[in-house]
Formats: sequence, C-alpha cells, structure tokens
Amino acid sequence: MTAPHRHGGPAAAAPRASTPAWRLVATLAIAGAISGWLVSSVYQWTLPAIEQHAAEREKAAVYEVLGAPARWDTLYLVDDALTRIAPAKTGFARAPRAFVGFDADGERLGVAITGTEPGFQDNVTIMVGFNPETGALIGFRVLEQKETPGLGDKIENDTIFTGQFAGQVPPLRGVKSPAGGKTDEVQTITGATISSRAVVRIINNAIASWSPLLAAWDQGGAK
Repeated sequence: MTAPHRHGGPAAAAPRASTPAWRLVATLAIAGAISGWLVSSVYQWTLPAIEQHAAEREKAAVYEVLGAPARWDTLYLVDDALTRIAPAKTGFARAPRAFVGFDADGERLGVAITGTEPGFQDNVTIMVGFNPETGALIGFRVLEQKETPGLGDKIENDTIFTGQFAGQVPPLRGVKSPAGGKTDEVQTITGATISSRAVVRIINNAIASWSPLLAAWDQGGAK
C-alpha cells in the first residue's frame, strides 16, 4: 500500500539581521557633516558675488535718495558714535552706517540712512535720504521687501504713494483718507495699510535714531 503524498508548508524565512544602532548613527553623522560642508562651501564661494551685488544696489540707492550727489562720505556707527573708520571684521550687512552726500561745490546735500522693521509679510528695509539741519525728507527707496504682490509691494512701485514723502518733515502719520495738504500726513495704500504704515514707521524711527548721532558728529564728535 502506497503512503499518501503530503505537501509540506513553506519553509520559515530566516530572520534578517538587524542593523546595529551605531551604524545608523554613524551614517547620519557622516551625511550631516557632508551636507554641512557643502552648504558652507557654496556660501563661501558665492559670498563675494552677494556682497558685490549688495554694494552696487546700496550705491544706486544712495544716489537716488540724495538726489544725485557728486560724492559722499561713509560714516560707521561704532560704540554709539560715528566714525570714518570702518569697523574691523564685520560683514557687509552688519556695519550700520550713514552716507553723507555733497554737491559739486562741496556743500552737504543730505544724509542717507537705512531702517528695517516688520511689514505685513516680513521685514521691510528702506533707505531714507534727509536733511539733518531741517529734518526734511529728500527721498526714500525700498531695498528689500516680501509684501503681498499686487498690494503690499506697491510701497515700492506706487508713485502716488512714494511721491508724498519728499519735503515732508517727520514724524509723519499714515492716514487712510486723503492727507488734505497736512504736512505730517501720508495717505496709505488701499488694501495695503499695514505695509504703508510700516514705511512711515521705519522712516520716523530711522531718522529719530540717527539724528542725535549726526548732530553729535556735526558738533565735533568721534572722527
């Protein structure tokens, strides 16, 4: 009598060896180190071009907000006083400074300064030109902003808004209704009130901060 043929079940899979924890940690550490090195290398490689672009943009802004000066001097803010000597080992964007513009006869036209404060989306950076003797604005230019396209970014390209500032004497107030000829009022942009008022606030605060420093310089402060 032939014994019945029986099919056996599938063979049990051999257990897979687990990866040691130290190997996972080592892999992550090596990958992180390589990524960090790559990021640092790219940054160092591109830094000169970034700084050159920033310098060129700053130069154009100074020329614009001071009404095309023949030349200008740079004053650096060091230890709460102004000096002509650039502070050592400070990055391009980390050295607060003012630009004193002169006409062809050597007469001072005004001073250009920068200010940065929060807008609606992100920080807004502005360069302002003004006359320290009278306090009157010469002009301003937005250097950096990330406001809402088509609304908040009008602080940069709406000539009706930007044209209100020349000749005004801060502190100014941003108002929604037409300014009506008042010398301390600026009409904000419809739909971009926060961004508009940020511009007014930056201009007010920048001039309030720099005016005492410039007055001290004119009176024979740090050289």
